[in-house]
Amino acid sequence: MRKTFLALLLAASVTPAFAQEKTFDLKLSHWVPASHPLQKALEDWGAAVEKESGGTIHYKVYPAQQLGKAFDHYDMARDGIADVTYINPGYQPGRFPIIGAGELPFLMSSAKGGSMGLDAWYRKYAEKEMKDVKFCLAFIHSPSSFHMRTKKIVVPDDVKGLKIRPADATIANFVTLLGGTNVQSSAPEVRDIIERGVADGVTFPAGSLVLFGVDKVTKYHMDAPLYVTTFAFVMNKDVYNQMSDRQKKAVDDNCNTEAAGRVGEPWGKFEDAGLDKVRAEPGQEVYKLTPEQTALWKKAAEPLVKSWADNVKKAGVDPDAAMAELRADLAKYNALAQ
Repeated sequence: MRKTFLALLLAASVTPAFAQEKTFDLKLSHWVPASHPLQKALEDWGAAVEKESGGTIHYKVYPAQQLGKAFDHYDMARDGIADVTYINPGYQPGRFPIIGAGELPFLMSSAKGGSMGLDAWYRKYAEKEMKDVKFCLAFIHSPSSFHMRTKKIVVPDDVKGLKIRPADATIANFVTLLGGTNVQSSAPEVRDIIERGVADGVTFPAGSLVLFGVDKVTKYHMDAPLYVTTFAFVMNKDVYNQMSDRQKKAVDDNCNTEAAGRVGEPWGKFEDAGLDKVRAEPGQEVYKLTPEQTALWKKAAEPLVKSWADNVKKAGVDPDAAMAELRADLAKYNALAQ
C-alpha cells in the first residue's frame, strides 16, 4: 500500500512537468518521391521520436521537393522552412569539404556498415562544418557507378568528351579530370536531361535508376563500387533548443550511429535490388570490370584524394589523420573496400 502511494505521489510530481512541455509539429522534408525508401526511413524516424517524447513531438513528412528544391535543403533547415531535412552535401561543391571524404572512389563496400562508419567518424567534424544546424546523422547509399545512353564506359579514357551528370562534388571533379563535362541537376531531373541529350549519362545507384525512370533512357551499366554519395539528416537549431530535456533526448536517441545504420540498410537493399531489375530488362547491358580495368580506375582517382586533402587543410583539419580515422571506423563496421 505504501509503495502504491509513493508511486502515485511520484507520478503526480512528474506529470505537471510533462504537461508544461511545448508540443512540436515537425516538418520533415526530402526531395525524392514518396515511393523511395527514404520516405519510410523518415516516417520511422519521426514515429520513434514521437513515441519517445511521450507524444509531445509530432511529425509530417513532405516528399518530392514540396517545401523546396533539393539543392536548398541544408539552408531550409537552417532557416526554419523545414525542421528536419535530408541533404546531399555534394550538391554544393566546396561548402562541406570534410564529409567529402566519404565520396572518394573505392573506399566503402556496403550501405549499412558504410553509413555507420561514416556517421561515427563525422560526428567530431559536424559541429565545425555544419554549425548552422543540429547535425542528426550521416549515411550513404550502396556503392554505385556509371549508367550511359549510347557509349559503354570501361576505362577512364572512355569518359573523355562525354557529358555526365555527377552524383556529388567528388565525382564532378573526377569527370573533369578525365576530360568529360559535368551537367548539374537534381535526381528528379536526370531522366529529362539524358532524354533531351543534355547529358550522355549519370552516376547513380541502380534502384534509384529504376525509380526515377532513368533506365528507360540508358543502356550501358557499369557494375563496380566506383563511388558512394554521402547524405545527412539535419535539424533546425532553434526548434531543437526550444525543446525540453526529455524531448531533446528523444531526438538525440534517434540521431546517432545506430540510427544511421537503420537508415542506410534498407536503402542499400533497395539499390542493390535495382541492378537485378535492370539486368532483366530487354536491351540493357550490365557489365563488370576486370582487375586490370579496376586498377586503371583506382590510379585515375588518386588526384581526387589529394584534392580532398588540400580542401580539408584549408578548413583547418589534418587530412592524413582524418582519413586514417575514417578508414578505422569503416573497418570497425566491416565496410572498408579492399
